[in-house]
Amino acid sequence: MTAKAFVCGCAGTALDDAELAFMAETRPWGLILFRRNVDTPDQLRALAASFRAAVGRADAPVLVDQEGGRVQRLTQPHWPRYPAAARFAALHAADPAGAARLARLGGELLARDLSDCGITVDCAPVLDLPVPGSSPVVGDRAFGGEPGTVAALARAFADGLAAGGVLPVMKHVPGHGRAAVDSHHELPVVTAERSALARDFAPFRALADLPMAMTAHVVFTALDPDRPATTSPSVIRDIVRGEIGFDGLLLSDDLSMQALRGTLGERAAAAAAAGCDILLHCNGIMEEARAVAAAAPALAGRAAERADAALARRTAPAPRDLVADRAAFAAAFPVTA
Repeated sequence: MTAKAFVCGCAGTALDDAELAFMAETRPWGLILFRRNVDTPDQLRALAASFRAAVGRADAPVLVDQEGGRVQRLTQPHWPRYPAAARFAALHAADPAGAARLARLGGELLARDLSDCGITVDCAPVLDLPVPGSSPVVGDRAFGGEPGTVAALARAFADGLAAGGVLPVMKHVPGHGRAAVDSHHELPVVTAERSALARDFAPFRALADLPMAMTAHVVFTALDPDRPATTSPSVIRDIVRGEIGFDGLLLSDDLSMQALRGTLGERAAAAAAAGCDILLHCNGIMEEARAVAAAAPALAGRAAERADAALARRTAPAPRDLVADRAAFAAAFPVTA
């Protein structure tokens, strides 16, 4: 059954009759979960299974933002807390190889939590490079402030996710680190020169082989003074696909964020026209989701090829001693509340 090129959220810990009917009718490519959707491991498994049954695809992706630190949807008491990316960066200065090993182990342990509950895609790692004066929305979610450090630690974390049976999504391409405001609430406008932006692109270029990426709702005046990256054909064509060299599956950031203007249908149509392969709508509000679904194209052509290629890269986790691994991780890098 052909999917439509969007991912939706849901309101609670189980799909109600209206949501099941909506998903069966509109066939979203994936479902994204938030804290409001999470209770227990068994509940998550049932939620993921019901979504896949509704859309008629056993491999339909279930996504979550599980970075560690401030951004962790699955948490105590059923799942451990994981450190923010900045804590790996703090270790990197003294022991780059050791920090990378811990980032990989943390990524794999986190992915084991997700894959055990039917979640197959993690919207991580963050590759943004924060600069002085920027919004704290990125802050300690970043793997440091230097392109090489961010690339090395994000690569290790992404490799860990993959080893744990979960597909990574690098974000927020081509970079959210210079944004002075939070795009959840208003539209950031970055006025940096074109030459300065190349530094921000570097981690994304280094990880351009990852299967998926998520856009930034940020205007870069040196690239497109009128439109944020998510809805800019020139930014997606010339920078994301061109200079950065990313040819994987491109997801928009959440279309319900206040950085974007227009109706939900207009936002969705603009993101699709700009070159986003998959449209993301997260808040679980049914009338908004219907507008996104109506504007979303069928997943076909190059976008479908990218989606199939991404899903084909997911592999089952290999057997290992998780009790010992978790003890080693806690000893080397204590998990904090």
